Amino acid sequence: MDIRAATMADLELLAALDTVAVCDPGRRAQIRQWIESGTCHVARIGDSVGAYGVLGYHFFGNGFIEMVMVGERFRRHGLGMALVRFFQARCTTPKLFASTNLSNLRMQELLKSAGFRPSGFIDNLDDNDPEIVFFSRSV
Repeated sequence: MDIRAATMADLELLAALDTVAVCDPGRRAQIRQWIESGTCHVARIGDSVGAYGVLGYHFFGNGFIEMVMVGERFRRHGLGMALVRFFQARCTTPKLFASTNLSNLRMQELLKSAGFRPSGFIDNLDDNDPEIVFFSRSV
């Protein structure tokens, strides 16, 4: 398994494994923007790209894991945790945040396993599914 910066050559692969991009053309544009900004990284197993993640610094000047997306056939292979650990090790601020919906129990488990702890809620982003914000010190 290895993690590297995403390139424009990865765009179609990332859009294909992203469960939202299938039904939301805006997500493809967002993935393109993340790649162009240099904030997107891909996790590979062998020659296959199985996941991607995005680390930015727009959350009150702190590191923020904006996205971790693991393709369905690559789930439970450690790619999500590898991306989170990669971001923890490379975050340039002392504080690192991430968030996920209350309904996304897998991501909550992953973040807690990586040493994140709940830090608050944001209501009204998705109807009837609050966003939980998580916090970790950078490694």
